[in-house]
Amino acid sequence: MADDNAGAPTPYAPAAPGTVAVYRGATLFDGTGGPLRPSTTIVIDGPVIRAVGDDRAIGADLPADAEVHDLDGRFVVPGLIDSHQHLATPPDRPAAEAVLRRLAFGGVTAVRDMADDLRHVGDLARATLVGEIPGPDIRYAALMAGPGFFDDPRTHQVTRGATPGEVPWMQAVTADTDLPLAVAMARGTHASAIKIYADLDRDTVAAITAEAHRQGIHVWAHATVFPATPGDLVAAGADSLSHVTLLPFEAVEDRLISYRDKPPVDHARFTSGDDPRLAALFARMRERGTVLDATAGMWLSDLLAGDTPESAARARADVELAAALTAQAHRSGVAISTGTDYETDPGAPFPALYEELDFLVRRCGIPAGQVLHSATLVGARSAGAEDVMGSVEAGKLANFAVLDENPLDDVGNLRSITLTVKRGRRFERTEFGRTDPEGSR
Repeated sequence: MADDNAGAPTPYAPAAPGTVAVYRGATLFDGTGGPLRPSTTIVIDGPVIRAVGDDRAIGADLPADAEVHDLDGRFVVPGLIDSHQHLATPPDRPAAEAVLRRLAFGGVTAVRDMADDLRHVGDLARATLVGEIPGPDIRYAALMAGPGFFDDPRTHQVTRGATPGEVPWMQAVTADTDLPLAVAMARGTHASAIKIYADLDRDTVAAITAEAHRQGIHVWAHATVFPATPGDLVAAGADSLSHVTLLPFEAVEDRLISYRDKPPVDHARFTSGDDPRLAALFARMRERGTVLDATAGMWLSDLLAGDTPESAARARADVELAAALTAQAHRSGVAISTGTDYETDPGAPFPALYEELDFLVRRCGIPAGQVLHSATLVGARSAGAEDVMGSVEAGKLANFAVLDENPLDDVGNLRSITLTVKRGRRFERTEFGRTDPEGSR
């Protein structure tokens, strides 16, 4: 085997260790919960932040060959994290690469892919990590569900050439399943988590969660798994729950049977005030540290609004439900991450994550600073990556975005982005539309 083949070009590779870059004069929102830090310098060494501090204190001790960038007071925020993406249902490489490119140039430096065809997602994750294509880091989940779920057409889209429910990235689980082997097979896809989706009871959910944690990976679950309830998932130790509009099933009177046989939800009951049973659930989530991947703004998307008056009315009702419950969760102290579960039209200049942040501020009443905390450090926690990303601190990855305008005044000011730095590599916003071979397609 030849050892001199460099492989595919990596024009978007992380900065090389030993390459020092200095960003001076930043007004920094560091993601840790503190106030803005004016006149701040960020020193990075290759893909990692070496130091963060006052301009004058750090300026006296810089390598002579450091590349210095003066930000002139511009605003810096940690790289944003979308905690709910689907990049390969069904696999479509050009479409996925276009989404990833827009995310990277829009300040998004990491995403959670919530179960897809992991043959495809795994290669996308490799390509963005080594720099063959522009894009955020991708942490992804392998799915587990009850056998009844696998006639869903999406499961066939992501297992072409194989049998849904019988592949490592999408497994049907029964009482007879060898869970240590099943989790090990999922880990073999390089998944960061097991996603628990549908048609599993409380005991099975608890067993999967315990085994996943024993083997060192997270559990990301739908907020209701049918028949397992949100409370069952929290009690089992799931690390995050997705979709705030599934939480009312904690309080419905009808028995939960299966994913396809959901009882009706009385929207008015949950939008009129703080429901006490959900208040108790939120208290348990806060105590256990369960992250809520709310996907609150997804019902405003044209795709989910549908094309009939009935579907549009359902979407409007879910918008109100999502806003009310996310606001209640926030008041209760639940950690909320910022997932989307959809993307804006291909021609749109910015990713759907911006719309989710707008929704959390404008419709849920969450202050912009706390929403940015959700989109950074809480997002990193939801992905099991809080130790390496989510804030601008020494020792973490050099992931941040530079803005012309203050995002704490208006979270919409994210649209004033001029630069993304991901693992030390610069993505100039002015290059977003480039088509030359040196830039992007």
